Amino acid sequence: MKGLILAGGSGTRLRPITHTGAKQLVPVANTPILFYGLQHMADAGITEVGMIVGDTAEEIRQAVGDGSRWGLEVTYLPQDAPLGLAHAVLIAREFLGEDDFVMYLGDNLLRDGITRFVEQFSEHRRATGTESCSAQILLAPVPDPQRFGVAEIGADGEVVALVEKPEVPPSDLALVGVYLFDPSIHQAVREIQPSERGELEITDAIQWLIDNGHRVRHEVLNGWWLDTGKLTPLLEANRLILEVLEPSNQGKVDEHSRLDGRVSVAEGAEIIRSTIRGPVAIGANTRVVDSYIGPFSSVDADCEIVGSELEHSIVLAHSKVENVPRVIDSLIGRHAVVHRTHQRPRANRFLVGDHCQIDIDS
Repeated sequence: MKGLILAGGSGTRLRPITHTGAKQLVPVANTPILFYGLQHMADAGITEVGMIVGDTAEEIRQAVGDGSRWGLEVTYLPQDAPLGLAHAVLIAREFLGEDDFVMYLGDNLLRDGITRFVEQFSEHRRATGTESCSAQILLAPVPDPQRFGVAEIGADGEVVALVEKPEVPPSDLALVGVYLFDPSIHQAVREIQPSERGELEITDAIQWLIDNGHRVRHEVLNGWWLDTGKLTPLLEANRLILEVLEPSNQGKVDEHSRLDGRVSVAEGAEIIRSTIRGPVAIGANTRVVDSYIGPFSSVDADCEIVGSELEHSIVLAHSKVENVPRVIDSLIGRHAVVHRTHQRPRANRFLVGDHCQIDIDS
């Protein structure tokens, strides 16, 4: 079985949310989101992975390399425009050959990975014959199914229809961004037409399979799942990963500082006259001076936090927060500087990237 990871370009949901480039490289608990997906592929026994890349391809190549750190062999598959998830399958045809494959959206985070999901597909096909099941989808109950692709389950427990962002949802079971296919999906993606938004939708391709007599199995997710496309789920993902953080201290913590709870301090980091109350992850070569960092915060490598308070936030690499009394529920991008100034006249001054949100306490 092969793997196909969508790491950019394929559809609107994969476009960057910040000015930091590929959003799949935004770290959660100081590990890029994309890396969790690669590890899940490796854990499931997959060794060959095709990676769909768009305009952030070079960033992703530099971060992932050849995939050998996960025991993977990664092949990069450029997609020139965001033409849809089914289009990604179309352009990956030569790489995928006649193999079964798992398709994984690179901005997803799943608590339990995909190992059991892959095993269930293989076990079912071995037990009932390879012709009995052409696809397997992963579903999760959500409170707002209007925002997702939604599955309709018939009285016999089988998937009978998939609807993309329905006004009146047939169920509360949303498609999680993990799919398993046999080679019949290649005919399906050739047969469908672009949707109203000009994309080849994977939901339409799966519906084509159902309409043409192919069985589509489903599994309902037990653990948590997050689509990290916006700030709130990104912070939630950071919180959930940090909740299982193993405490460690490979840096330097002076006698005037205190680490409370689950705190991970990476090699080369310095904690000076500061309190860190976990769960918190401090990246390599980061300095925390005269500051407080509270629960559910991640500060990436080569940052400086000076004379400030930070809680329930993510700070990306090479950034500085200085003399800011209180930062909460925030994402600070790479190479950013946030500081209190005494410049006159007193005013708020911003350099704001695309799709940002700023809350000001008047």
